[in-house]
Amino acid sequence: MKVALVHDWLNQMGGAEKVLEVFVDMFPDAPVYTSIYDPALMPEEYRAWDVRTSFMQHFPGVTTHHQAYLPFYPLAFESFRLSGFDVIVSNKSAFCHGVKKGEGSVHVSYCLTPTRFLWMYEAYRERESIGRGADLALRPLLALLRRWDLMAARSRVDHFVAISTEVQARIKRIYGRDSEVIFPPVDTGNFHVSQDEPEPFFLVASRLIPYKRIDIAVRAANALGFDLVVVGEGRDRKRLESMAGPTVRFLGRVSQQELSSLLSKCSAFIFPGLEDFGIAPVEAMASGRPVVAYRGGGALDTVVPGVTGEFFYPQTPDALIDVLSKFDPLSYNPMECRKQAEKFDVSIFRRKFMEFLWQVVGRKEG
Repeated sequence: MKVALVHDWLNQMGGAEKVLEVFVDMFPDAPVYTSIYDPALMPEEYRAWDVRTSFMQHFPGVTTHHQAYLPFYPLAFESFRLSGFDVIVSNKSAFCHGVKKGEGSVHVSYCLTPTRFLWMYEAYRERESIGRGADLALRPLLALLRRWDLMAARSRVDHFVAISTEVQARIKRIYGRDSEVIFPPVDTGNFHVSQDEPEPFFLVASRLIPYKRIDIAVRAANALGFDLVVVGEGRDRKRLESMAGPTVRFLGRVSQQELSSLLSKCSAFIFPGLEDFGIAPVEAMASGRPVVAYRGGGALDTVVPGVTGEFFYPQTPDALIDVLSKFDPLSYNPMECRKQAEKFDVSIFRRKFMEFLWQVVGRKEG
């Protein structure tokens, strides 16, 4: 089948980009349509892809300040004319599901989440510290964007695939659409189980942005005095460093090899955010290490309490402190953690997604 891939933007690395990499590997001849692309900010191997950008690519400073151009994304994706494709796969967390397909194409949206800052705005505003003036200016625009988002979800997508049961419920609640759940791909082969006992430190690996709630882990480390290693970069790093005590270390970006080593050595991986799925906890379990996660979102699909980790609730430092104060990293079997992670391996994703595509293409032809 002839496939086109659509992605929101290519100027930062995260879970969405890991999913896109697998799609490109599955469909190496497929062009990748996106609003903006900065090769300098993305892995070198992306430069071999057939990346096709919108008119937004020419806006000044867009790849480093893409949020400022919020009103233009719907127009950017509507400007593409995707004809001659059997299947269009949109890897969606924002606006890319709004592309217009050609006659005879099937549009499958792999939905990472209905657009967070449109439909979860109050929580987003609080975490991002949006001021009153900006809030008043944003609300009319967000109302317009929500209407466009609903229109696109209801009229331009033939089939939704959700990355978790949490996202499946959001798609139904917000868009009124049914969806199939196919969990995101995790390359468990990149991680290994250590034969040594875990070292006395806890680990966080994430983009350092407010909604990830890394502040909860930092405050818990301060209170209990345990060693916390924080991997990742982002605009929240300065604030997090300002609140961190002497037992918290920030490593910034690390290589895949370094991350794999840290995951295999840590006492546990801490996952404090409300995430759509969460690839990092599965990577930790693939390394034989338990996960302490907020009880919500995608973690409900991946973490097995008492077997591969524990949940804390509510989403506060005190709740995490309560769990960690009683936590024994030696009470979790590393091979049980690994076994759970393998349920989300990339090979399973590839098989299930291809089966789904052939099913819907056959249904269209029938």
